[in-house]
Amino acid sequence: MNNNTLTVEHLETHFVSRAGLVKAVDDVSFALAPGRIMGLVGESGSGKSMTGYSIMGLIDAPGRIAGGRILLHGQDLRSLSPEAMRHIRGNRIAMIFQDPMMTLNPVLRIDTQMIEAVLAHRDIGKHAALSIAREALVRVGIASPDERLNAYPHQFSGGMRQRVAIAIALLNAPDLIICDEPTTALDVTIQGQILYEMQKLCHDSNTALIWITHDLSVIAGLADTVSVMYAGRIVESGTVEQVLNHPRHPYTHGLIASAPSRNARGRPLRQIPGTTPSLLNLPSGCTFRNRCAHATEICAQTPPLREVDARALRCFHPIIEIATEAL
Repeated sequence: MNNNTLTVEHLETHFVSRAGLVKAVDDVSFALAPGRIMGLVGESGSGKSMTGYSIMGLIDAPGRIAGGRILLHGQDLRSLSPEAMRHIRGNRIAMIFQDPMMTLNPVLRIDTQMIEAVLAHRDIGKHAALSIAREALVRVGIASPDERLNAYPHQFSGGMRQRVAIAIALLNAPDLIICDEPTTALDVTIQGQILYEMQKLCHDSNTALIWITHDLSVIAGLADTVSVMYAGRIVESGTVEQVLNHPRHPYTHGLIASAPSRNARGRPLRQIPGTTPSLLNLPSGCTFRNRCAHATEICAQTPPLREVDARALRCFHPIIEIATEAL
């Protein structure tokens, strides 16, 4: 019996433009158990955020989910009506966006927005909803919560707005939270506090968490598993220890090697040669082959996602395992 909170099978998300078809998410599959945290990493434009939006059902025209299944506790979200998905969003699934103003209404007070988010999914009174909102603000480190509840978003700093957006996602104790780089605007101290609260939430309430980021050091200290995306595809996934300390895909190895902490002081940063290809003009076969030092003729074919050393890997020439220092 499948007890996963979320199972994504062969997800395809396409956008049709005048220039051609863009496969923003291309054959993405993974599973996430209750209480587990998965990191989704990769360069900008690799499809990380679009995977999150697809799970939430937030793909608008000219985009569409072209194939695959998105199962929440076995229920296929793609089969639900728009009204049914509205009942699930913010209740059983929540998303924290990189820009908090995608969550907050600039003309409504914070208490109004948080109370409405609670009452939309719970049959309780306004006073009880207000207590839940106040507790959520305290959890994300906002001082004087009663005063802040009576304020408007423009009266908050960018970092404080983001903490409010995170608090709103926590209101209804969802089964799954998707975090799209939510701590980018926060200072290191508050970031550490939020990461601790997220880990505690997952441990205490069995909430599953997807953390989308390009910061490998955050994933190293937060996640249980990690999936690396490139050009819309997952190219390597496994436990954090496997992928970050023993990378097998050349792209994963390049990402880790280019981290500033791994470069000698006073020397130029190491980097992956070339640039990410346009999704409108992807190379045939392995999309990383034009940037890969290990590429051969067989890489003109599309590598399947297969099990290699207890991890999923999409590569014809896995790197010989070399242990790396922890991030």
